[in-house]
Amino acid sequence: MNLEHFIAKRLITAKDHKSSISAPIIKIAIAAIALGIIMMIVSVATGIGLQQKIRQKVSAFNGHIIISAFNGNQSDVSTDPISIHQKFYPKFKSVQGISHIQAVATKLGIIRTESAFEGITYKGVGKDYKWDYIKEYLVSGTIPNLQSSLNQEVVISEYLTNRLNLKLGDSFNTFFVDEGQSKMPKSRRFKIVGIYNSGFQEFDAAFVLGDIRHLQKINNWRPDQIGSFEVFVDDFTKINKKGDEVYNETSSILNSQTIVEKYYYIFDWLKLFDFNIIVILIIMIVVSTINMVVALLVLILERTQMIGILKSMGSSNWSIRKIFLYNAFYLIVRGLFWGNLIGLGLLLIQKYFGIIKLNPESYYVNVAPVEINILYILGLNICTIAICLIVLLIPSYIITKISPAKTIRFN
Repeated sequence: MNLEHFIAKRLITAKDHKSSISAPIIKIAIAAIALGIIMMIVSVATGIGLQQKIRQKVSAFNGHIIISAFNGNQSDVSTDPISIHQKFYPKFKSVQGISHIQAVATKLGIIRTESAFEGITYKGVGKDYKWDYIKEYLVSGTIPNLQSSLNQEVVISEYLTNRLNLKLGDSFNTFFVDEGQSKMPKSRRFKIVGIYNSGFQEFDAAFVLGDIRHLQKINNWRPDQIGSFEVFVDDFTKINKKGDEVYNETSSILNSQTIVEKYYYIFDWLKLFDFNIIVILIIMIVVSTINMVVALLVLILERTQMIGILKSMGSSNWSIRKIFLYNAFYLIVRGLFWGNLIGLGLLLIQKYFGIIKLNPESYYVNVAPVEINILYILGLNICTIAICLIVLLIPSYIITKISPAKTIRFN
């Protein structure tokens, strides 16, 4: 039998424990632990969730790595065509960790209706286009049928349909300006078969997705000429490394750029969330630890007479310290239990009901996203327990200074 654990358990379950002087302080310590773990779980889940969601949205419209001609690399518009016949297409076999590669082209245009007009970026895609991300954002309709002959089907954002007073099934004219200033704009009529809403206004206000063959005809390109390649990697955390490898494997007339480089202002902003999360974690652990230190000191002072009796019976200082550390461990676990229960409950409510809304102009999302990662949650709980117990070794040292002769007479 573990004597220290047995005594600690008796102290916790004793009837006079709830009515003791330390009872309110213990409750405050448990509440502080619970509140701390709630804040830590929520901050990590929302911070990581927001980062992943924004990364997903940026890659949905750009891929992870963009391969294009040097002259057209600084613009979203495909100005110089490149051949589709490349050694890395359709399978990028020379670089490990590449999951998909697709050929696209983009061109600026103006949508004109009877009541309004909007500038857009028409993105031409082919049979190899990965529609998975766009399907996730579809609010109505379906994706264009690119497997058959050339057609006028496009997917447009809900933002643009509202501004242009369009709806699913409507047709509209789009005018594309040619490179030569003296040339007349070329017109194409498209039909809306799908409406998406990514919540990323920078893209929703611009992109219309349709058949790449329209742009090939408008630009007088051959069927084997495209604007750029979009490459997807398996592990986003390795995007910089894979970007360098892709650059080394492309020919000298091509350039590659990761979305981290292209949209540096977005990803620099996302890095601030890591700092904010770390600050919140440190503050919550410090607050929880301070409350536990106070609670432990009160417990020790309240049981001074018991400590003196145990010492007089031959118990070592470390043995008695373990009794109070077991007691503290019980309080920490109790606080963590309620904290995890409430924290996970709040995250699940947000995940499935989207209670908290965000301004897409500021945060690039409509609803605060959450990422519930069990490993992160377990890590937070283990670190909280470990840090609290290590810090509690210091106040428990006061037990070594208690004299049995004085404490047995202590009232």
